[in-house]
Amino acid sequence: MATTAAAVAATSVVVLDRGNNTTCTINLHGATVVSWRVNNQEQLFVSKLASFDGKKAIRGGIPFVFPQFGPWSFGPQHGFARITRWHLDRAPERLHNGDVEAIFSLMDNEFTRSIWNYQFRITYRLILREKELHFHIGVYNPSKDLSFTFNMLLHTYLKVPDVRRCQITGLQGCHFIDKTREGALYQEGREVVTVNEWTDRIYQHTPQEHVITNVVSGRKMRLHKYNFPDTVIWNPWIDRSREMSDFGDDEFPNMLCVEAGNVSSPVILLPGTCFEASQILQQFKYPYNLVLPKKKAQRKLK
Repeated sequence: MATTAAAVAATSVVVLDRGNNTTCTINLHGATVVSWRVNNQEQLFVSKLASFDGKKAIRGGIPFVFPQFGPWSFGPQHGFARITRWHLDRAPERLHNGDVEAIFSLMDNEFTRSIWNYQFRITYRLILREKELHFHIGVYNPSKDLSFTFNMLLHTYLKVPDVRRCQITGLQGCHFIDKTREGALYQEGREVVTVNEWTDRIYQHTPQEHVITNVVSGRKMRLHKYNFPDTVIWNPWIDRSREMSDFGDDEFPNMLCVEAGNVSSPVILLPGTCFEASQILQQFKYPYNLVLPKKKAQRKLK
């Protein structure tokens, strides 16, 4: 690809194009992945009311949460990475196998230090494959004497035809914090998790892989993660949808957030060290439906 980083520096959007109508679009505001199309089928949900003013976080796609998950006494909810303009280090480039990659970065600046006074550098490498999207993240602490702690999460909004028909594997036996029930701690008993109401859960010490059924065109989505020990499941349902100005009242059935991250326990990054994590999203067909087991859904921990 002939496009250079300088050529797109004045724009807000970077496009990875693998051919065959398979593309990935990243908005430099927050390095937010705002579209991922496989054979021209959109895989990600973005609200029709999402703001693209370069100030507010984009509602949908895959926002990058750092250095805080949730409310923050020092600054904006979910931190500043998703509302800060990132730098394009390497413009989209075709690899020898036909895949396309681009590299983005974020460093501390006057704005970030006014909120969170630490030096840092994040490198964010995206690779678009035929039916996969790869995310490789490195967080570096260049300080010689100061450690810092952080949360990090990829806030993935999947596009689905009906969230009530989706099933999520890989959560059975995991403990989770239920934010809809005042942060009570439960243990998941279901083999597959379904969403039929307002859901906001932090599953802890989850396995490296989840499969989400009945996404676009009735297919499966595999989420494979490394060094992301938590998985957040979120859907605002109708009442919380009405409370968000950048989310349509009728949009909740068509999205499901399955988010890999480090949120229940912060990462401690020592001076001169680097933390790495990754995620792969893979879309694929399947010839069968998982059957929801009839068993007790969850057990509250004392």
